[in-house]
Amino acid sequence: MPRYEFRCRTCGDTFEVSRPMARSSDPASCPAGHDDTVKLLSAVAVGGAAGSGSAPSGGGAGSGGGCCGGGCCG
Repeated sequence: MPRYEFRCRTCGDTFEVSRPMARSSDPASCPAGHDDTVKLLSAVAVGGAAGSGSAPSGGGAGSGGGCCGGGCCG
C-alpha cells in the first residue's frame, strides 16, 4: 500500500500515512490530533536496470545523450 507524507501546519511535524491510492487526496490528522495538514509532494526516481549500481553513460560527441553529449556545453 502506498505511503503519503503530510506536514502539520499547526505543530510543524511531518508524518506518513499508508492508504490506498483511491484515498490519496483524503485529509489526514497529525499524530498530535491537529487537522490542519498538507500533503507533501514526493520525488520518486525510476529508471535504469535494477541493481546496475551506475548511471547510464552519455556516450561520445553527437550521441545526443545529456547536455555535454548533445553538444550544448561550450
